[in-house]
Amino acid sequence: MTDSPPSLDPVQLGAYFDLIEVTSLLRHAVEQQLREAGDLSYVQFQLLARLGDSPSGSHRMTDLADGVVYSRSGLTYQAGLLEKAGLVVRAPSPDDERSVTVTITDAGRALLARVLPGHIEVVSGLLFEPLSPDDVVTLAGLLAPVREHMRSTPPRSAAPRRRGGKA
Repeated sequence: MTDSPPSLDPVQLGAYFDLIEVTSLLRHAVEQQLREAGDLSYVQFQLLARLGDSPSGSHRMTDLADGVVYSRSGLTYQAGLLEKAGLVVRAPSPDDERSVTVTITDAGRALLARVLPGHIEVVSGLLFEPLSPDDVVTLAGLLAPVREHMRSTPPRSAAPRRRGGKA
């Protein structure tokens, strides 16, 4: 008796393809709006939004990388671009000298305030407009456990680093 490979039933496969298509279409529209309104990439916007939402305006780089599910090196590059533009500053973490803390500047807050209304308009118009308020509650209820399930395994950015060929 041979084991058959795992498969998705037609409803699961359709849901998967619909989710991927919706995500791609929404991300494309959001990225276009962010470029036009603030010359920001999606990741740069995510960084500014997370920093702007923090009471202190700061986060450790590792926590940001895990939050936006982005590689440490990629995040370092994006934070460097934002720092060159005067939108964030980076400094050694006061809690851990091996960590770097990123803090949003007043210019970063101003840019975030400028792009946010258009961002909300795109998300509202594309994602939420065709749904009833009850549908939005249902969608949130469906996505939350999936997100938690996916987050139960640490993102790659949280995995221990390999040093000198050692695990």
